Amino acid sequence: MGTSNEPGDSGQSGRSSRTDAGADRGTADPTPSPSPTRTYPLSTAPATIPAVRNHEPARGPGWRPTPGSGVVVTAGGEALADEARLLAGELKIAYREAGPVRPGDVELVLAPSQQGGSESYTVHTADNRVRIAGPSEAGVFYGTRTLKQAVRSGGAMPEGVVRDAPDRPQRGLMVDTARKHFSAGWIEGRLREMADLKLNQFGLHFSDDQGFRIESDSHPEVVSRDHLTKAEVRRILALAASLHITVIPEIDSPGHLGAVLAAHPQLRLRDAAGRSVRGAIDIGNPASARLVDELLIEYADLFEGAYWHLGGDEYQALTRRNPEASFPRLAAIAREEYGPEGQVQDLATQWVNDRAEVLRPLDRRLKAWNDGFFRGGEVSVDKDIEVEYWTGKEIGARPPVEYLAEGRRVVNVNDEYLYYVLGEPNDFRYPTGQRIYEQWTPLVLRGTRPVPAKYSDQIVGARFAIWCDLARSQTPDQIARAIVLPLSALAQKVWDPRKPTLSWARFAALAERLD
Repeated sequence: MGTSNEPGDSGQSGRSSRTDAGADRGTADPTPSPSPTRTYPLSTAPATIPAVRNHEPARGPGWRPTPGSGVVVTAGGEALADEARLLAGELKIAYREAGPVRPGDVELVLAPSQQGGSESYTVHTADNRVRIAGPSEAGVFYGTRTLKQAVRSGGAMPEGVVRDAPDRPQRGLMVDTARKHFSAGWIEGRLREMADLKLNQFGLHFSDDQGFRIESDSHPEVVSRDHLTKAEVRRILALAASLHITVIPEIDSPGHLGAVLAAHPQLRLRDAAGRSVRGAIDIGNPASARLVDELLIEYADLFEGAYWHLGGDEYQALTRRNPEASFPRLAAIAREEYGPEGQVQDLATQWVNDRAEVLRPLDRRLKAWNDGFFRGGEVSVDKDIEVEYWTGKEIGARPPVEYLAEGRRVVNVNDEYLYYVLGEPNDFRYPTGQRIYEQWTPLVLRGTRPVPAKYSDQIVGARFAIWCDLARSQTPDQIARAIVLPLSALAQKVWDPRKPTLSWARFAALAERLD
């Protein structure tokens, strides 16, 4: 790692000359020359995914775990015990709780006044010690991820100071467990991988036409044979919380309710010819709202995180060219509720707002898919509901700038780059990490063109989405392997959207070393 004055170099020759001269005079040198001191080049930033945003280099050997090393939590940071135990286990060193910091130790520090945002952190490496500090447990945790990856990729944490923080507050993965059942163990594996990438949200789409995948006490009749028990979900939630990941549940409505409607066929939407519409609940029937609200309330008690996804997309009544002609009963209800200009889309919009009203008193931050936000109409989706922008292919598609110009917060789930759709139906292609890494940024909300940079602050993050349309196309293990590079690339670009310094080949090689 550095240069040293080894025997035979200029430093050693100088000492030999002085010794020889003394011998010629017949006198002993009264002051023996000191041993040579090793010098080090300036350190380089640790090799991590995502890459750290700022590293101040220094000269020194860095830090590496040794048999005498330990993880210590300083006084006042007792809340970091879980982070400390996890790191100690990963590095195979001792966890010594609170205590004096010794040479070779890693010190975890809560520093509420530290600047940089709640998820920021610093890692100071010097004198054979590492000090990880952050204003919150999450920030300190991300510092431990940097240390873990640095040791794994290079054997040591480089000397110097890392100052790091994410560019976007929402960074995540979503999995469609409704169309394809995934075990609790598989989900837990993805959570651990996400945590190392500093991703902080996991979307759980567990209800759709093909399945309803979590145990229910209020409506057991809607639950599919293959499902997660509530005990398994609680285990998942506990792991996620320990890794500073928020789980975002989604019961999609008023469309995508086929599994629920299979047990309640009387609530299926029917068109003017009496034909039922796939997955669509009858939003003109008050019993429909009661059923869905009972499910929302039940699962809000299970999922206590800050966010909830309402769905709102692809309500099949609104994919008809003339919804009012196709569904005259809904059209009549809309006119009665909203006047002569009322439309079926107003009923669908109010449905989303009403479901939001059920959850808002429970202090949930709410989300819905962009194709549930319609242009015009007598009713608009409530302004506090975040737009999860995934497509511009729907009838009456609205460009992303329309949502942003309304002042809405938007999450990027661009189906061009971030949709992993099993079996590649409907012209979908499996996304590649290289395309995300080289072409995509959070500003690229639709297609391949970015929105104006002036809207950047409203784009609060991004999520990679696994959809299981053709569920048997891949096994869970195949999916897990296939998403490693795309998810790594996403993690890099939501942490720091600037052009990465590593080439794609070097980034992919690093991801393989860290996997």
